[in-house]
Amino acid sequence: MIVVVDYNVGNVQSVRNALDYLGIEDALSADPAVLLGADGIILPGVAAFGFAMRQLGDLGRVVREAALGGTPLLGICVGHQLLFERSDELGEHAGLGLVAGRIVPIPRQAGLSIPHMGWNAVQPDGPMDLFEGLGPQEHFYFAHSFYAEVTDPEARVAWVDYGGRRVASVQKGNIYGVQFHPEKSAPVGLHVLRNFEALCRRRPHVAG
Repeated sequence: MIVVVDYNVGNVQSVRNALDYLGIEDALSADPAVLLGADGIILPGVAAFGFAMRQLGDLGRVVREAALGGTPLLGICVGHQLLFERSDELGEHAGLGLVAGRIVPIPRQAGLSIPHMGWNAVQPDGPMDLFEGLGPQEHFYFAHSFYAEVTDPEARVAWVDYGGRRVASVQKGNIYGVQFHPEKSAPVGLHVLRNFEALCRRRPHVAG
């Protein structure tokens, strides 16, 4: 079962609706035992970084433990940003530290609307699990003002062009993040969620 982290930070129901549409078994939970026993975890979020980390609270340690133990983890939007070490949004805040890098604001430029809202093409920098079976520049729905500067040598990334190349997705082992909203990205977004579910099903189960 895929467990969606219940920490009262946005877009949870839209993510669950997408999973239900795909026929993927899921649960919404803040129970550490449920999260640690999950086949996969989704960390959604629509909020400021610092607020999201405060809301996550002690569950952050649980999510870290699960991910470091091999459970597939997918961060969406702010959930994607929380995977990194730090953020500069409204002050400096520590993240989960699962991927080396920092969350920074999209630089303001003439003619560039911030937040970045709407559909844009995503270009994976080589093979990436979440984009398997998709074209090289599929369009996804974005809504954000900050993005990840990835410094982790073990991470693979996908890019979006918005006033320059910005990270749209990251993959480090069993840890995945997408800055866009797959649950709002029509068939290609559902394909990403289906790919994540397939990764969770392939995870070997350890007898307790």
